[in-house]
Amino acid sequence: MKSSTIYLVTFLLLFISVKAQETSSKDSIKTTELKEVVVGVKKKAIEQKADRTIFDFTDQPHLNSGSLLEGLKKLPGLIISDVAGMLYQGKQLEVYMDGRPLNIYSNELNSYLESLPANAVEKIEIITQPGAEYPATSGGAIINIVSSRNAKNYLSATYSNGYSYTKYDNSRHRFNNSILVSAKNNLFGWQIQAGQNYNEGYLRSNFYKPNLLLSQSVSDRKNRFYFIKSGVTFDFKQDRLLLNYDFSTNSNTAYVDANGLGFVSADKSKTQTNRNNLMLTYQKRFNNSRKKLDFRVNYNNNVNDFNLTAIPSGLTGLQSDFNQSFYQFKTDYSQDFKFLDDAKFSVGVLADKLDFETSSFSVRNLDYWRTTFSGYTEFNTSYKKFDFIVGGRFESYTIEGKTESAALIPFDLTRFFPNASIQYNIMPQVFFNVNYNKKISLPNTSALNPNNTNYQNPNVSYEGNPNLEPTIFDNYEVKISAFDYFFIGYSKSDANNKVVSRVVDAPNGVSSISLNIPKLTVHNFNFGIPVPYMLFTKGLKETLSFNFNPDEINFLYIYVSNQKHILDDVDYKGFWNFNLMSQVQLPSNIKFTATYNTSTTGGNYQYYEMREPFGQQFDVSFAKKFLSDNLSISLYVNDLFNTNRQELGAIGTDVIFETKSDSRRIGFSLNYKIPTKNKLAKEEGNILNKEKSDEDSLIK
Repeated sequence: MKSSTIYLVTFLLLFISVKAQETSSKDSIKTTELKEVVVGVKKKAIEQKADRTIFDFTDQPHLNSGSLLEGLKKLPGLIISDVAGMLYQGKQLEVYMDGRPLNIYSNELNSYLESLPANAVEKIEIITQPGAEYPATSGGAIINIVSSRNAKNYLSATYSNGYSYTKYDNSRHRFNNSILVSAKNNLFGWQIQAGQNYNEGYLRSNFYKPNLLLSQSVSDRKNRFYFIKSGVTFDFKQDRLLLNYDFSTNSNTAYVDANGLGFVSADKSKTQTNRNNLMLTYQKRFNNSRKKLDFRVNYNNNVNDFNLTAIPSGLTGLQSDFNQSFYQFKTDYSQDFKFLDDAKFSVGVLADKLDFETSSFSVRNLDYWRTTFSGYTEFNTSYKKFDFIVGGRFESYTIEGKTESAALIPFDLTRFFPNASIQYNIMPQVFFNVNYNKKISLPNTSALNPNNTNYQNPNVSYEGNPNLEPTIFDNYEVKISAFDYFFIGYSKSDANNKVVSRVVDAPNGVSSISLNIPKLTVHNFNFGIPVPYMLFTKGLKETLSFNFNPDEINFLYIYVSNQKHILDDVDYKGFWNFNLMSQVQLPSNIKFTATYNTSTTGGNYQYYEMREPFGQQFDVSFAKKFLSDNLSISLYVNDLFNTNRQELGAIGTDVIFETKSDSRRIGFSLNYKIPTKNKLAKEEGNILNKEKSDEDSLIK
């Protein structure tokens, strides 16, 4: 980690923030006092709950400018990479959107998140303690991407736009447009969100050993993405019927120049992906608002075609495709009853089926299918300052299939997955929580796929493993949280039969493989704390006595975590992650936000050693609202110092893997909520994700 970069970033954050505080300290206090009147209707930037952390995107310009992937990478504690996947506080995340599993993984998931504009998202929920209501296949943590909210009573619309530019040997551009329209009458309500995204990108990848270059490649990419999300809801007195349909198509073209030991090549790869998702939900409601019965049917289909051809000969080097279909039926019932101070009982059943077919040069080389049947029950109760949750799921899995040459090893498992949580509410908004749950993670189809869907050359290959088996997790967590922003926590995850990816030596170079290992234990310690800048101008005593809302003042938010990945055959070392986020209210109601991410080196993530700080990046943004707050405009620069690069050592070999993308980018985004003449129109949760309850939780 370069100390000069850290010193410069720290100086910039403190100098800009303290000077802003000094020049307008009296005005800022008055403004804050006035804003306190409306704090009840404003969303919090970060909200800590017993089982989840919620990050608001709608009012956070540093998050909703650019792509969703860029916004997610700025969240404290979240790691996203090609080799690590998506982790939060050391836990692998199962990705949902609007309460439904996305069922896409690896580079395909990263491409989807990079294509989706961040200003089309309302908030991100990271559920670190999923109870028995959630499928045990979550593995221990869930990230739920919630689409934008909008006024839905009578006709209303919101238009979003963004553009960014980068220059890395050549000029590259990105732009997106989307619109969200909704309306409601006495019979039904409807909502449509549609948009497009075009982006150009650069990626350099190197594989080498000491004094030996295996492969170096430069990729110039163009990606075209279009999506539509629609929903219709019918109200029958207390009951509700919801129909949701989503469609997206992604066309990704890359031109790759590569060379290495014994080869020189110029190639063109093209990936075409089409996704369809259909959901039908019926919500039965009763006079008692805490008594609910839901039925849900979900169908998801994902089709992908990948081709790699040589330039200029036009010879096809790789041709593979897959077709994935997912079917799910789910029902939930909940009712409160009298026990101690208050109690709730929940029960439900689930059945789903996954079909996965792959082909190489039109020859089918994998038929894979699995079914799941499960039932759960969970009890919630309170007694004085204590909250208790205890529950469990019985889940049964059957996995079968065949490759081109042989049948897969069949897998059958029926198992009980318990969970328990105790929370002590020290005072309002301050609590201490202890949680345990047992979960399972089924192998994702990206790791199962025997065909390569990445760029490869004679010295670098990627291999799937159709015989991967599920992983069983025991997850433990202890957390103290206060007033949403301050928290300190420790978690431990014991994974048996863990699926991991490794880079290993191959006869002609290196190969990336997936395999099961006997055990992996991950320890994670983390804390977050806001530091108001008035502390430097008014002192500790006056700061503590001042009644303020952290979302309305100038402050620095500090997040620190330490992770240790313990493997039997690795001399493990932990690593630290750091995230600094500064918010400053400048004159003319301009909001300045700066974020800085970095990590220490030398530690290991599973079988990869961090040789460079992971995700080291400094971002700045300026935002202002116009036209009675209906128009929001932000200007931003990502990776101002161009420090974001990845360098990993493959443990067990002397191979080093290095990547660098055009992460330094300047751009703008805007959101315009088209005013409605109807004064009765009000903002409610959209019908694209409305589910079991009217609470914040969307996965039920």
